[in-house]
Amino acid sequence: MKPLNYLEPECQQMQSLSDAYGGLCLRISRLRENENLKDPPSAVLKHLVELKRPYLNAFEEELLGFIEAKASITKAEASIGDVQDS
Repeated sequence: MKPLNYLEPECQQMQSLSDAYGGLCLRISRLRENENLKDPPSAVLKHLVELKRPYLNAFEEELLGFIEAKASITKAEASIGDVQDS
């Protein structure tokens, strides 16, 4: 294999992109595991996973943040419901 002679700033930039993409995948994976997630948000997550870039634009980030916020509220409400049913 031929070594890639990246300069230090280029290595840092590549690491930053890799970390960002890993974080994005983790966020989406956590949401997709949420049993209370309905079809429309699941469709948005599927689209975000299929993007060919390791970052989200401002609108996509806002959508993901909105879904995360609603999913955590739904999860919290489900937990409260479980406690009240006991």
